[in-house]
Amino acid sequence: MGDPDLLEIMEEEGKGSSRDPCYDFPMSEQSLNSTETSFLISKESTPAKRYNLFLRRRLMFQKSKQSKDSIFFRDGIRQIDFVLSYVDDIKKDMDIKAERRKEFELNLRKTGLELEIEDKRDSEDGRTYFVKIHAPWEVLVTYAEVLGIKMPIKQSEAPPPENTHLSSILGPVKLPVKLKYPHPEYFTAQFSRHRQELFLIEDPATFFPSSTRNRIVYYILSRCPYGIEDGKKRFGIERLLTSNTYLSAYPLHDGQYWKSSEPPNPVNERYILYQNWARFSDFYKEQPLHLIRKYYGEKIGIYFVFLGFYTEMLFIAAVVGLACFIYGLLSMEGNTNSIEICDPEIGGQMIMCPLCDIVCDYWRLNSTCLASKFSHLFDNESTVFFAIFMGIWVTLFLEYWKQRQARLKYEWDLVDFEEEQQQLQLRPEFEAMCTHRKLNPVTKEMEPHMPLCSRLPWYFLSGATVTLWMSLVIASMVAVIVYRLAVFATFARFMESEASLQQVKSFFTPQLATSLTGSCLNFIVILILNFFYEKISAWITKMEIPRTYQEYESSLTLKMFLFQFVNYYSSCFYVAFFKGKYVGYPGKYTYLFNVWRSEECDPGGCLIELTTQLTIIMVGKQIFGNIKETIYPLALNWWRRRKARTNSEKLYSRWEQDHDLESFGPLGLFYEYLETVIQFGFVTLFVASFPLAPLLALINNIVEIRVDAWKLTTQYRRTVASKAHSIGVWQDILCGMAVVSVATNAFIVAFTSDIIPRLVYYYAYSTDATQPLRGYVNNSLSTFLIADFPNNTAPSEKRDFTTCRYRDYRFPPDHENKYFHNMQFWHVLAAKMTFIIVMEHIVFLVKFLLAWMIPDVPRDVLERIKLEKLMTIKILHEFELNKLKENLGINVDERVKKHVMIEENKV
Repeated sequence: MGDPDLLEIMEEEGKGSSRDPCYDFPMSEQSLNSTETSFLISKESTPAKRYNLFLRRRLMFQKSKQSKDSIFFRDGIRQIDFVLSYVDDIKKDMDIKAERRKEFELNLRKTGLELEIEDKRDSEDGRTYFVKIHAPWEVLVTYAEVLGIKMPIKQSEAPPPENTHLSSILGPVKLPVKLKYPHPEYFTAQFSRHRQELFLIEDPATFFPSSTRNRIVYYILSRCPYGIEDGKKRFGIERLLTSNTYLSAYPLHDGQYWKSSEPPNPVNERYILYQNWARFSDFYKEQPLHLIRKYYGEKIGIYFVFLGFYTEMLFIAAVVGLACFIYGLLSMEGNTNSIEICDPEIGGQMIMCPLCDIVCDYWRLNSTCLASKFSHLFDNESTVFFAIFMGIWVTLFLEYWKQRQARLKYEWDLVDFEEEQQQLQLRPEFEAMCTHRKLNPVTKEMEPHMPLCSRLPWYFLSGATVTLWMSLVIASMVAVIVYRLAVFATFARFMESEASLQQVKSFFTPQLATSLTGSCLNFIVILILNFFYEKISAWITKMEIPRTYQEYESSLTLKMFLFQFVNYYSSCFYVAFFKGKYVGYPGKYTYLFNVWRSEECDPGGCLIELTTQLTIIMVGKQIFGNIKETIYPLALNWWRRRKARTNSEKLYSRWEQDHDLESFGPLGLFYEYLETVIQFGFVTLFVASFPLAPLLALINNIVEIRVDAWKLTTQYRRTVASKAHSIGVWQDILCGMAVVSVATNAFIVAFTSDIIPRLVYYYAYSTDATQPLRGYVNNSLSTFLIADFPNNTAPSEKRDFTTCRYRDYRFPPDHENKYFHNMQFWHVLAAKMTFIIVMEHIVFLVKFLLAWMIPDVPRDVLERIKLEKLMTIKILHEFELNKLKENLGINVDERVKKHVMIEENKV
């Protein structure tokens, strides 16, 4: 009887009823002391019997034979639902922290939770204590009722999904039915501890999934008090983690991910997920979404549902985009523009004006022959079709996602879901900073309150910080532009020598070389700014002192999205809508800071430069993101395990193994959603310039799903399960980007590509009936008299020709209105504006029609929701009626017996 754990248990057995300090429920003796094993034996068993059984099992257990993968207490019976860890900090506030822990753990025991502490001498590093927490049956049923958790009451008679012809074709992609649907479909109802007979409780030990168990325990941990400080009641594990009273708090994984569990451990769902979800060799298979939800909870589950659905929809866009690219590839050799530019008798005879002052020389148009062919890949007739198609695709994607989300709500019992209360809980930092209290009109209790005047300075600082960093992004973009202008002359000096006036066809023109290096430099700057801003935005959001976790996440979302929108897209917006639009003309160029000439586009337009910019940033971001998500947790975990394994003779237990893993953190999903939304912007906002963007996004997402699955399953601690019925504010952001994408793609087709000027020439100015586009290149170039060059801009080397050509629609030097815009310029401008208006109206009309035609909730889901509500009411009614009849029957029998006894006594 010298075992301290047994003494502690015996003391617990002797206690009477208590009250939950977190909630004012009366907690029975059974709720404080019973185990799931005693529940299986008899609900009516006395405390002495329960103790005797537990004592026998405890004395039979030998700790030396405990498996390192065990997820049970030392008795081998009670499952570990949560783990807390701490070290004795002798440097700072050791006594205060110890007192907090003592009070906190005492109050946890009063709520009915059972605790077991592992001494630091038994840990691998010799300095960490582990507090293992088990939630007994009565605690689970009590808080399942408090949280309104829905549990099965009757198996649905709906037939299981059948294999169709399409399913047989997609057989290799499909998962086995038992894995895809790990349990039958049930009718469910909110759990009630007074109606336990109503629910399908076959085994209390497995009735509540481990994700539900850890959610309930975390709910208790987040509300349990640990003392009074400065006259205020302090509570919650989050505050204790913030003050380093505890190092970590986490639920356990089921076991090792590389091997299945052995009895008495339950089925290792982590291993099943790794084998069927997290391995890269299964990249082509669908995801076991129901098992993900069961293991990690609805919030993480719905992220993977969204990512998978988005990837499936990208497949359609990728196929169409690839078809447009193949069309451009097949029509490249027959493109009239490229033929004329490459022709020595046409493009070879056109002397182009210098692209910079003094040091740049004249050059022949056919030197851009290969670049013009490459430009045709993305700037052809299919560009307009693909821009319109993507405007419709994004509408279909969002509407069908609403349907998928509605179906998911029904399948995951989220129809009547209310906001997760953890998100509405006051943040410890808010309570610590508050000096005022205010009466809550709903609860009629005094709550911490921070007046607006106290927050206002931080709001101003936050707004100023965000504005400053967005301005810094713009300044960085301008610096890259200056770099490109400054080095262009250097490239031109090396690449535009005498050869530029020869019949030379070159792919790496000064424009392209400058664009490539500038895009790479811009991508590096984006990554650097993004790294520092993430730290600053998190700090400034904390300084705003948000009241709840939901307010904190919303504030951070706004800051991060605004910054990353500007950071990743500003350079693309510049190339698409500003570059080459304000150049001027020879002799009267526009200068940046009165020093550098504004950048000009290639004679074929700026679309190829936009494609280059988009490709480098999008592909670079995706590759860097996947490498970071793989290497970062892997390296940290290796280093942490290396430092922890100092006492190799000690048992490296399940809780220590998980302790050495990286924490996913409350904002882990936030950054995953942000990454996906930024990619969505690349796919939609500028897709008219790069039809292969959906294909690249598709390939990345196939890898991304497995990378996220791998790191969650193998490199991160198990997250606390939490509910979510949608992707939240991200859906509003996606809808906003979808609307903006219609305008951006219309402007790209009109002002960045060369399709509209070609169409105007085709229908209004062409004189060749057999080949209407013949002569377009010559028509699109204006003529400038070399003698009109100012001395400070003319090339230093004199030439024997008198005129040069430049891209614009202006009158020639011999016209009375020389160098003014001619009528064709206004025709082209009118055609561009008309195209923008027509395209936007067509796409928006189709969008609104599709949104109206496609219901947010499918009809079959509505019918099943109504059926489930009716069946639930019917089942509850029958249960209460039978219970009432049973009670009435007992009472009638008792009255009859009493009446008979009275009559017999009379006789």
